[in-house]
Amino acid sequence: MRGSRLLEGEGQVEVCDLFGGGPHLTPALSFQEREPVAPHVEPAWEGRTTGDQICESSTQKGARKAGVRLGSLAETATCRVVVLAAPVSKLAEVVSAIGPHLRPGALVLDVGSVKMVAARIMADGLPDHVEIVATHPLFGPQSARSGVKGLKIAVCPIRGRGGRRAAAFLRKQLGLDVILTDPEAHDRAAASVQGLTHLIAKVFVEMEPLPTRMTTKSFDLLMQAVGMVRHDAPEVFDAIERANPYAADVRRRFFAHASRLEAELSAQGADATG
Repeated sequence: MRGSRLLEGEGQVEVCDLFGGGPHLTPALSFQEREPVAPHVEPAWEGRTTGDQICESSTQKGARKAGVRLGSLAETATCRVVVLAAPVSKLAEVVSAIGPHLRPGALVLDVGSVKMVAARIMADGLPDHVEIVATHPLFGPQSARSGVKGLKIAVCPIRGRGGRRAAAFLRKQLGLDVILTDPEAHDRAAASVQGLTHLIAKVFVEMEPLPTRMTTKSFDLLMQAVGMVRHDAPEVFDAIERANPYAADVRRRFFAHASRLEAELSAQGADATG
């Protein structure tokens, strides 16, 4: 979620950076309540926003630039809506830390790339008196540069009614294409959609430098796709390829097809020169 808008309108976002170390390690974003911005928005979602963008650093300067306020963990976790933006490897630690401070009826969401692991951690670790929604914005800073309207987001209701309310807010207020699903279905699809994209991009980057002038349109589109993920944090790649239980099978199938094609091409080359 680095540099992309999650909620927008009038209001203020409060950020607690539990670990520091950069924008991808901001684990808790809690939305302060203000006056309702629309009568049809249900109470749990009225008037909570990020300003223009989520904080791009954990420093006071970065927070001011993004229009957010840094707060303590205890202060942040007492808000009505808490968004967890942490690597999946740190999510259990964050959940354990905020649990004692969450108010009854609070809505807790995550925004990670893998949903089965995240859903299990939140369901097991968060108190029974909070609602839980696992979400995955299917876009990043590069694809959201000109706005988020029309982009896709997966929403997985886990506990309580918050999933439907979140979906309505994201659809009506932000114009997002909301996909209501469950964690298993999400991870099955993401193993191919994200797993293959990041895997191929990783190989392209390893092969650089590649041509930049004498190129075809199809090659340019491939490099555009590589550029959209090349600067993702290592934790993102690790989660997509390791934490998703279906990613390993997709990788095996991909490399099996690639190896078979390589064998065929090598055999044909030998026949042609033989």
